[in-house]
Amino acid sequence: MDRAKTDQMAVSPEPSLKSKEPENALPEELLRHYESVQEARRLEEGASRLEMARTREILKRFLPPPPAVILDVGGGPGAHALWLAGLGYEVYLVDAVPRHVEQALEASLRSPGPGIAGARVADARRLPQDDLTAHIVLLLGPLYHLTERAERVAALSEARRVLREDGIVLAAAISRYASLLDGLFRGMLDDPRFAAIVVRDLLDGQHRNPTERPDWFTTAYFHRPAELKEEMEHAGLVHEATIGIEGPAWLLQNFEHNWAEPGRRDRLLAMMRAIEEAPEILGASAHLMAVGRRRPRR
Repeated sequence: MDRAKTDQMAVSPEPSLKSKEPENALPEELLRHYESVQEARRLEEGASRLEMARTREILKRFLPPPPAVILDVGGGPGAHALWLAGLGYEVYLVDAVPRHVEQALEASLRSPGPGIAGARVADARRLPQDDLTAHIVLLLGPLYHLTERAERVAALSEARRVLREDGIVLAAAISRYASLLDGLFRGMLDDPRFAAIVVRDLLDGQHRNPTERPDWFTTAYFHRPAELKEEMEHAGLVHEATIGIEGPAWLLQNFEHNWAEPGRRDRLLAMMRAIEEAPEILGASAHLMAVGRRRPRR
């Protein structure tokens, strides 16, 4: 292992930090959930590979050329952060789950290519970075678990604060209809416990899992597509687009077979690209990506 790289990541340097350490205010059930699942492997398995491929395709469309500073808020174990670092970006990761930050640092140390510039525990609503320090802010997870609108607007406002002028925030959300569609696809609606979860999801977007079965997820908020635009604008960002990440293709039967064949995979991605902003079908995507820009000063 490269000794210089080891020393760098052990210290986890990060410029322009505020002196106050943000507190971790995540619900206990959420921390237990991420202790019980292997989030580091999720994007490499099953239909989640479509989520990863499409997310990266969308990111590349909006990223400025490297080198540029990217703040990956809620970056988890570092899957996207390490990929971006390998493209030449200066990437800082923050996550509210301590285990994820440890995994991101360990993965960066093991990486044969460039590692992330730093990683630390932080809350998306109270970022430790100073104003105007990032070209791009990624929120590819925090909005899932901020169940109150004011909390989500606070996270988006923090993203806007640390963005440089004309910088871009890319924020992911879970679709209001994700559990219904997943339940239909996997035949889980016959279970009255799951059906009750779906009823509440559809009613007010508040996803609760009293069973704590990991595959039924944990405390979360599921967005309607139009809500992302409204929340971004309330946070002072200029909303540019809301994109369906997977489209309906995450429900494809024989997904493994179709994904393994390059021609079919390319056609699948092209079709999802063609309908990614169609309002009639946005909600059929398991995940949505909202794109917002910090308005430059006049």
